[in-house]
Amino acid sequence: MARITAGVGCSHVPAIGVAMDTKNTQAPYWKPCFAGFEKSRKWMKEANADVIFLVYNDHCTAFDASCIPTFALGCAAEFHPADEGWGPRPVPVVKNHQKMASHIAQSLILDEFDITIMNEMEVDHGLTVPLSLMFGEHGVDDEWPALVIPLCVNVVQYPAPTGNRCYNLGKAIRLAVESYDEDLNVVIFGTGGMSHQLQYKRAGLINSEWDAEFLDRLTSDPVGLSQMPHVEYLREAGSEGVEMVMWHVMRGSLDDEVREVHRHYHVPASNTAVGHIILENKSS
Repeated sequence: MARITAGVGCSHVPAIGVAMDTKNTQAPYWKPCFAGFEKSRKWMKEANADVIFLVYNDHCTAFDASCIPTFALGCAAEFHPADEGWGPRPVPVVKNHQKMASHIAQSLILDEFDITIMNEMEVDHGLTVPLSLMFGEHGVDDEWPALVIPLCVNVVQYPAPTGNRCYNLGKAIRLAVESYDEDLNVVIFGTGGMSHQLQYKRAGLINSEWDAEFLDRLTSDPVGLSQMPHVEYLREAGSEGVEMVMWHVMRGSLDDEVREVHRHYHVPASNTAVGHIILENKSS
């Protein structure tokens, strides 16, 4: 059967993609940020994932105010990088494992999660930046080293799903993956965050203490952490900090007890805190 062996939490700051695309990663401003992913790329290569299940949020490219699905699962054969105003990122087209994606869609819906099925969708930096950070530089003529199943979560227009709902969705995703009759190694990504606010009086807010506690509890107290209300994300982590609910999908799909393999935290990156963690199932 297919199995989820590990989870990756990773910020998806758009400026990180720009730094990579312009070959600027060794500039003094960016070098410490990217240094924290050197071990991650070695780990990713050794993990040899067949499929990446990637949880991210759209930034008004595939969706806008006319249509805001809470959970949208990509079931198309491939997903092209979106033009977010300065042209698409020069990265490979994302190739899906369509049969597994369709199987997961059916399993989740029969498990009473209302999933929107996307048979056509462009993907923005929320998905491509974590792939670049974990796999390294890949050009438009290359292929990503693994197939990718995208799950887009609404954390842009209130109301976003709760951490508890996302955590339980992760458990349902694990059941769906493990009921797929093919020997596949799946690594799940939860992306977004960490603390940041992009507008109004608290623009530039970064709460490193809160971020560190979130990462600690993600490993040791995932159920308790999943109960955090939206207002705490807003108060402590800024208006965009609610993106962190997506990390609960990743954590819910793993064992109750996990090994923390690697952690990286860096500020600032375009007025944003960059957080990253790798967790492995102890049963793997």
